[in-house]
Amino acid sequence: MNKRNLTGILAIGAVASLALAGCSSTDDGEAAGGDPTMEECSTITLGFLPSWTDGLSTAYLLENQLGKLGYDVEMQTLTEAGPLYAGLAQGDVDVYPSAWPELTHAQYMDEYGDDIEDLGAYYEGASLTIAVPSYVDIDSIEDLAGNADRFGGQIIGIEPGAGLTAQTQDSMMPEYELDGEYELITSSTAAMLTELEGAIAGQEDIVVTSWRPFWANEAYDLKDLEDPLGAMGDPEALHFLGTTGFADRCADAAELIAGIQLDDAAYGSLEDMVVNEYGEGREAEAVEAWLEANPDAFETVVTD
Repeated sequence: MNKRNLTGILAIGAVASLALAGCSSTDDGEAAGGDPTMEECSTITLGFLPSWTDGLSTAYLLENQLGKLGYDVEMQTLTEAGPLYAGLAQGDVDVYPSAWPELTHAQYMDEYGDDIEDLGAYYEGASLTIAVPSYVDIDSIEDLAGNADRFGGQIIGIEPGAGLTAQTQDSMMPEYELDGEYELITSSTAAMLTELEGAIAGQEDIVVTSWRPFWANEAYDLKDLEDPLGAMGDPEALHFLGTTGFADRCADAAELIAGIQLDDAAYGSLEDMVVNEYGEGREAEAVEAWLEANPDAFETVVTD
């Protein structure tokens, strides 16, 4: 096993003498090795929303990399961001592998942030958008006003608990005075994409909530509408978040995670390979293929 730039595992003899533990304490409060101030760390639970493909991709990337460090990795899937943040704060989930804590999920950080620690940002410049297929002849959110009939009076959104949903409903629609003309339809990311596919097949007008980075922007040739009022918020970074104390309990895992920073090309190829090229049920295979093609994608890559 080749572990690069992980200072916590350089002392091979010391590591060999310690049993990797889970991110929970032993029954008697003492960790392996007899140090009562340390907790065990052998199992790490990753919490993510499978329909949000940024987190889906990075969850399987972490499963691969943490597994190669010797951890047992449990994958906990959820359908809404709120319960995921609550689980992270309560310690039911150890790591959220693709959070938007700066703006999009700020309300969850306000509520749960005291029990969450930032493990590092892996992508800069993420943004929330309102988008249309490229053939639709409007270029700005302002152009939606007075054109509700073209879009059936609907903006097709994603999950009700998504930060993107709140930003659209609470900021964008009031700012552009669209509340009386449009209804934001919420269901799921998959349902939004189904509506989008149907509209594109018939070359019909449709407007959807979207974000960047997101594989669907390129796959469906979407055009972000200009946002002159800035109602969709400023760009932000995507972060790995841990439950409080994770970095102390699982130091080498935290160090590996902190070393993951992906540029547009690396992230785009990862998401495309996981979601499109390999698809559901083959995510682990997709990550292994991506790592083989991108052996230097980030500083702390762990290889067999």
